[in-house]
Amino acid sequence: MQDRYAGDVGDYVKLALLRRLGVGRKLGLAWYRFPDEAHNSDGSHTTYLERPEVWRYLDPGLFDGLADVVASERSIANLVACSGLAGVSVEEPLLSGSLIARERSDWRAAWFQRLMAQLEGQDFIFADPDNGLTDDDPKRRRTKGFGKSIPLSEARALAKDRAAVIYHHNTRRKGGHELEVGHWLEQLGTGTLAIRANAWSCRTFFVVNPDAEMRVRAEAFCKDWSRHNVLLQEA
Repeated sequence: MQDRYAGDVGDYVKLALLRRLGVGRKLGLAWYRFPDEAHNSDGSHTTYLERPEVWRYLDPGLFDGLADVVASERSIANLVACSGLAGVSVEEPLLSGSLIARERSDWRAAWFQRLMAQLEGQDFIFADPDNGLTDDDPKRRRTKGFGKSIPLSEARALAKDRAAVIYHHNTRRKGGHELEVGHWLEQLGTGTLAIRANAWSCRTFFVVNPDAEMRVRAEAFCKDWSRHNVLLQEA
């Protein structure tokens, strides 16, 4: 997640989902904050705010809050403030890209240990890496852009003995999005749900270890948002 993205349509979906699923839970927000980049126009999908008649009814309070964020200062901190979500928000930036390659893996391991310590005691976790899930190939940990990803081992650790939502930005993986989502559903374990949101760009929220109540809420969310290409996929 980058500060410059705050308030785009993806944030509307993700925060509305967390507001729905997180009722009665002790929420922990793991932002996987990556330094702002300027080489592309990512995060520019805010025109939904210009069409309140189409979008606002889904979550009016959140919609208005996001409009304020986009109009003032786009940041993760302001995103959290407008969301109405109570809990622990971890925003320590992922800065390992500034290190030499052989130092990056150890730095990331220490960063993740700090993250886990801050989220101890929370029973519902949301992880928001820029790009989403990746495998645990050790070579990846030495690359500058690894901060944009969450390896499968970290996703599993965050979801151990509790519910978690893991963000994934769909790729051009061979076989298309349905097969890509199916692959990660298998990797994340039995019972995992995938909430796919296809407005502007394709993203998936993997709901790991949902209980019966959370499953019902996830299904209702997808039904309410179906007009905007939000759908549920199971293994």
